[in-house]
Amino acid sequence: MKRNEIQAPELLLPVGNIESFYAALDGGADAIYLGLKNFNARNRAMNFTPWQVAAMVKEARNRGVKSYITLNTVIRNFEMGDLIHTLFQLQQIKPDAVIVQDYGVQFIIRKYFPKLTVHASTQMAIHNSDGVEYARLKGIKRVVLARELTLPELKRITSKSKIETELFIHGALCYSFSGMCLFSSYLGGASANRGLCTQPCRRIYSQKKEKGKEEKYFFSLKDNQLIDHLAELRDLKIDSLKVEGRLKPGEYVHRVAKAYRLALDDPNQKEDAKSLLNNDLGREKTSYFLGKEVNNAITQAATTGILIGKVIKSADGKITFNSTISLENGCRLRFRNPQNDKQVDVKADQLLFENGNYTIEGDPKEIKKTYEVYLAGNKLKLPQKINTDGIQIREHESTEKLKNILNGLKMKGNSPKRELFIRIDSLKWLEFLRLEDFTGIILQLTTTEWEYLSAHSEVIQKNKEKFFVEFPKFIPEGKLGFYRELASTLFCAGIHSFFLSHLSQKLLLPNGATASSNENVYIFNDAAIRFLKEDGIRQYIYPQENDIANMGKGTDRNGIVPVYFYPHLFYSRMPVELEKETLFTDRNGEKFRKHVRDGITIITPANPVSVTQYREKLERFGCNRFLIDLSFVEPSKENIQSILADLRNGNTVKDSTIFNFKRELK
Repeated sequence: MKRNEIQAPELLLPVGNIESFYAALDGGADAIYLGLKNFNARNRAMNFTPWQVAAMVKEARNRGVKSYITLNTVIRNFEMGDLIHTLFQLQQIKPDAVIVQDYGVQFIIRKYFPKLTVHASTQMAIHNSDGVEYARLKGIKRVVLARELTLPELKRITSKSKIETELFIHGALCYSFSGMCLFSSYLGGASANRGLCTQPCRRIYSQKKEKGKEEKYFFSLKDNQLIDHLAELRDLKIDSLKVEGRLKPGEYVHRVAKAYRLALDDPNQKEDAKSLLNNDLGREKTSYFLGKEVNNAITQAATTGILIGKVIKSADGKITFNSTISLENGCRLRFRNPQNDKQVDVKADQLLFENGNYTIEGDPKEIKKTYEVYLAGNKLKLPQKINTDGIQIREHESTEKLKNILNGLKMKGNSPKRELFIRIDSLKWLEFLRLEDFTGIILQLTTTEWEYLSAHSEVIQKNKEKFFVEFPKFIPEGKLGFYRELASTLFCAGIHSFFLSHLSQKLLLPNGATASSNENVYIFNDAAIRFLKEDGIRQYIYPQENDIANMGKGTDRNGIVPVYFYPHLFYSRMPVELEKETLFTDRNGEKFRKHVRDGITIITPANPVSVTQYREKLERFGCNRFLIDLSFVEPSKENIQSILADLRNGNTVKDSTIFNFKRELK
């Protein structure tokens, strides 16, 4: 049920360590969110043991504050046992909700741990009213909406919502839609969907232009700040206003909590609240899409903290620097090389102040003269430990129940016969394809091309059972009607099969249509595949960042394996200054390319990913369904024949990479 409409929105604060827990409570939080040591999207935060979490939930509840536990990463097959033990622990802790991304986690909770309340993470990429309604139908109590929504879109979504909604109002912004970023995973297997993002959007890139090479931050966003829009958000009756920052220090949590508490309790105090936020130790601020500040949302000062001075001497194990503000022992400092953005964090326990400058012990090889100095945090006079005395938690689920759950997830059935699917992003490809070579042709077209498509053409009508319509990953609220009508029109023309990029897109389909899911519906484990099967999904494509070790650990072999594709490293509503279709590079020489499709910025590697050389190994594995994705490939007979020949002969595609196929996803 939605909350009482006259109730003020909940203020939800991040907790990444014990200090920030007490900072959130002292600052005026109505609710907190925190993670265990595993399975949460901020694995680089300190996080907590089950006993610490239980103690914090108890302490928060005593103060009238709710606690939500983040379990919002995708789960690999070999982790299913640990996941079940974790859910068993949470069932004893009894938090107010568990925040999830993986449909497999939702499946196991609903079937085996039904007393746990579920919130849908922003990693689920819910961005329209159909997404909210689908979550409701699946027993989810609250959804965290995408950060990229405009105010009119939020109004339409919240007016239709029959469950609680939550929105980020302050903190760091990711360039890509949450849950749709593969950049970190591509560079080294550290997946954002596993809580291990290495923040490639915060890196400097370069692009050749007419007047030489331009080097800058193309993707680094300013921090979100919506304090000027609290009245509008209150009118929308959004249930929870959320602050990002489980990697931030306690001072950040305390200051931001006090600021928003002040503004929510007394709108006349908004200017005083904004003054507090001026020193929140974050980046420059933007109100982003909600505040119509997209054009200036990229920052060239990507470092968090307050710039206070520069290093003036670095020698003999001592670092001397000036500062525009007074510093105290225990503060956290960040030293940044302005030439390459290298950063070194130091806890300054012993500051020496002489002749107007500060000196600390440090390595001159790490911190050099002319480095910039930032204040990254101050020591708060708050507890650093929490008392867990008397907390009793059974750590492991019973062997019998664990075995029953795992056995219930196993897939049965024979390996499928060999099938080959092909995805095209241009109707020009139909001139060069021998349709008899493929089990299915997936049409991933722009809105303009959908309008030009003649579903009654001879080539489509003669092969209509082979064609699949694919919906995009992001469908704004105003475009739901377009895709609902498109689905109806094509269904009436005899095209009955659809590939979904979000499971909520089932709600766009006419009765009788066949729904399949593409690689953006993450299925890293057998439980997620069980969820799909229960939901009537006919076919499914394995995730692009998956690896063969994880596939082997699972029992399903019926999915479609992408064997040739250009992964969407960034998928964003945010425009950037990079020239379209022009190469750019990072400082390691890796090459990438920008594309724009229906207003969405898509960044791909310059070279494709291909595992055609492992076809026989995959077949021995029991995987016989393959996908060739021709998106971003120039339509030509030569291009498709070359790729098909490499797949048929088990050859390596020239200049291709294998993504995470052989290296295990972290």
